[in-house]
Amino acid sequence: MSILRLKSYLTVCAAVLMLGQAVTAQAEALPDFTNLVEQASPAVVNISTTQKLPDRSAASGDMPDLDDLPPAFRDFFRNMPRSPRSPKGDRQREAQSLGSGFIISDDGYVLTNNHVVADADEIIVRLSDRSELKAKLVGTDARTDVALLKIEGKNLPTVKLGDSDKLKVGEWVLAIGSPFGFDHSVTKGIVSAKGRTLPNDAYVPFIQTDVAINPGNSGGPLFNMNGEVVGINSQIFTRSGGFMGLSFAIPIDVAMDVANQLKKDGKVSRGWLGVVIQEVNKDLAESFGLDKPAGALVAQLVEDGPAAKSGLQVGDVILSMNGQPIVMSADLPHLVGGLKAGAKASLEVIREGKRKTIDVTVGAMPANDDDIMAGDAAKPQGESNSNRLGVSVADLTADQKKALDLKSGVVIKDVQDGPAAMIGLQPGDVITHLNNQAIGSAKEFTDIAKGLPKNRSVSMRVLRQGRASFITFKLSE
Repeated sequence: MSILRLKSYLTVCAAVLMLGQAVTAQAEALPDFTNLVEQASPAVVNISTTQKLPDRSAASGDMPDLDDLPPAFRDFFRNMPRSPRSPKGDRQREAQSLGSGFIISDDGYVLTNNHVVADADEIIVRLSDRSELKAKLVGTDARTDVALLKIEGKNLPTVKLGDSDKLKVGEWVLAIGSPFGFDHSVTKGIVSAKGRTLPNDAYVPFIQTDVAINPGNSGGPLFNMNGEVVGINSQIFTRSGGFMGLSFAIPIDVAMDVANQLKKDGKVSRGWLGVVIQEVNKDLAESFGLDKPAGALVAQLVEDGPAAKSGLQVGDVILSMNGQPIVMSADLPHLVGGLKAGAKASLEVIREGKRKTIDVTVGAMPANDDDIMAGDAAKPQGESNSNRLGVSVADLTADQKKALDLKSGVVIKDVQDGPAAMIGLQPGDVITHLNNQAIGSAKEFTDIAKGLPKNRSVSMRVLRQGRASFITFKLSE
């Protein structure tokens, strides 16, 4: 072999050796989940529920009188299989669902999602040894989607509980559950983000991961690499109906607070301010004199609510609570909800460009807060125009003010071409503030509109069907 060939051969061997070392190093760097799964799996359970529903064929009434039917149809109906009847004689059918859960105490307390067991007439928990036990529903909390169950048993396997506050973005996590009924399926991924707020879930700072979650995983545990539960797998974001890389878990700290309250009182109590808030975007920040978008903008107050009694006002921007900064508006409900009724809280706000501190006594969240801000805008009477904005407004009547719980404001009668149309205002909308000034009458609205600055963000507070929000716009002329 020539010296040139020998050198080439040695070079190739060295490259192969380096590649092998790199592959080995990479394999060693990847986490090994085997011990975690072996230790944690026995405490993960499958949950199936049964709900009795009225039979569709019986919902519209009893079977027709066969004597009134043509002969050709009589035999057909006589030979049809009948649905089983309940003791009361009503036909029923059963709806079943599957989910996951995990045992948190050796005497049989189980955590899962509220939506897994909602409206169930019977709940069956299947353990890792495939034995099945009927579960008693201790309590549920729809706002956090947490449910606590109880099964009879002693010395049952349990999970180790972790600290979700210590969880870091980029950290490895693992889920065990029953996707599509396949018990004890294991998927892994990393923490993608923390403190996520989802629509209609203002009280849960979700953990976002890229762990594969599918129907049946709901209610199952999310583990860190120490084998500790840091969350309850609850939701996915999807446009296909299946996993798309975005899954969300309830932090275990939140879930255990709920579970302890359910175990002790059978219900959950949380703090409440009585405000409707919205995000502060760039234009709103400019209109309120803020250096950057931050905080929670108070768009609406509940009459005689804790915030209103403390002196908080519509248009205040809450920057912090008890020293904890409010970066996104969704941070505020998380902080308030974690307090108990009667707790004292200190709010730092921006009002008319100046910082203020407001002390408030937190109230108790109403059992049903869906209709707190109810109200309908009525028809206008007496009007005035503001051609600069392209909107015709009218004074609110006494009945309208009472119905909307307002002391002042104007109602939109007509929208012409112009800035008002461009920002989406509609007849029936009620304007209470313009350029950070309260609107007492149609005349005041017109006067304030005439003096609006050019080429600068201007805020306007609008109520539509009783719901308030701040919007911004700019006038170019």
